[in-house]
Amino acid sequence: MAKILITEDEHTLRMFVARALRMDGHETHEAGDGAEGLEKLEQGAFDLLLSDIRMPVMDGIALAHEAAAQYPDMKILLMTGYAEQRESADDLSSKIVDVVQKPFALPEIRKAVAMALAVQTSCAA
Repeated sequence: MAKILITEDEHTLRMFVARALRMDGHETHEAGDGAEGLEKLEQGAFDLLLSDIRMPVMDGIALAHEAAAQYPDMKILLMTGYAEQRESADDLSSKIVDVVQKPFALPEIRKAVAMALAVQTSCAA
């Protein structure tokens, strides 16, 4: 299965999502903010970055820009509870798979991750 980095500042939600994805056989790693997430990305190859948009230290949008630049083959899926933040991710549309709206149910996040992992990466020219 996939190696997934979950970057979310809300501990309970981060653990809930990690547990759900492990139920599907994925290997999960967790980070509490974007800066910690970037450090974890540098430690090994990941198939998917699942990140909240709104976080302290480094937000998910900055993390997604850095991750896409450094790891162009890694898929990126963002999540947010704020509609205006979904719109702020528009400049990332070519770099991310989707933005998942919070709150979500367990089946919703599992389906979103499965769909993100199934997306074929496009070759950069």
